[in-house]
Amino acid sequence: MSEGQNKLTRIGVFYDGNYFLHVSNYYAYHHDRRSRISIAGLHEFVRYKISAEEDKDVHLCQIVDAHYFRGRLSAQEASNEGNRLFYDRLFDDILMMEGVTTHYLPVRTIQGYRQERGIDVWMALEAFELTLHKQFDVVVLIASDSDFVPLVRKLHTLGVRVMLLAWDYEYFDEEGRRRSTVTSQELWEEVTYPVAMQELIEEGDDESSFPIVRLFVERKRQAYVPDAVVENIEIEENGEPRTSTIFSLKDGYGFVTYPQTNNLFFHHSFLIDTDFNDLREGDNVEFTLSRNDRGEPIARNVKLIRETVE
Repeated sequence: MSEGQNKLTRIGVFYDGNYFLHVSNYYAYHHDRRSRISIAGLHEFVRYKISAEEDKDVHLCQIVDAHYFRGRLSAQEASNEGNRLFYDRLFDDILMMEGVTTHYLPVRTIQGYRQERGIDVWMALEAFELTLHKQFDVVVLIASDSDFVPLVRKLHTLGVRVMLLAWDYEYFDEEGRRRSTVTSQELWEEVTYPVAMQELIEEGDDESSFPIVRLFVERKRQAYVPDAVVENIEIEENGEPRTSTIFSLKDGYGFVTYPQTNNLFFHHSFLIDTDFNDLREGDNVEFTLSRNDRGEPIARNVKLIRETVE
């Protein structure tokens, strides 16, 4: 084995957090796997993949730094969205346990639309500065935006290889509109090691002999938490909670039976104290009547009504 093959390969991982959240939601709510991506599993995959690309022992390929960048709602805004604060904190705990440093900027609401400003620039600057300081051999980007092309070119001038983990997929947003995420072709062509993650996952185990199943969180059905120990949920100003049944379920969204409006659309992000994957057609649910940005009636604050055993 040559001297270069005995040398430790230092890896830095950088997450575009909003992009990664969409990807994780896709696999949790829209894909047959019905499970989120595991941070620990993803990091292990990165090490195996780089060891295969560089023909090195996996033990010599180590992640020495990882950073997560995302815009974040204020505490007040998040508290008005069901269990948003709880799940944000829960994910922070997961990142912390895996040694990932978090970087947040406030989300701005401009003309009624929430926007992230400056996150991509901040991530690019931090990635370049940390590469200089910590001397990464390989930088891994979990992103899809062409805004990162200048960063890749700058890293190449330092002799640093860049791996891109990217997914192309379609999904329905909270208003029922079909959205698609497509990786920038320019970014794809600039990086050293482009990895089409959705293809790899669909095909199964790759040449690195890494079990793809370890990329996903092992899903366990959550136990019922009695109402008495659940935090009070603020009901929207437009009415008291109503009850009905689940009419139908799709990939990450569904409809509540409501004859007056030909049933009500709801998105998985509208659920309270309920996992979308625990819902079944015909289940009794509680909800509040609201409207989308087109003025159409929809169901929000959807909560499964669980039967208690006396």
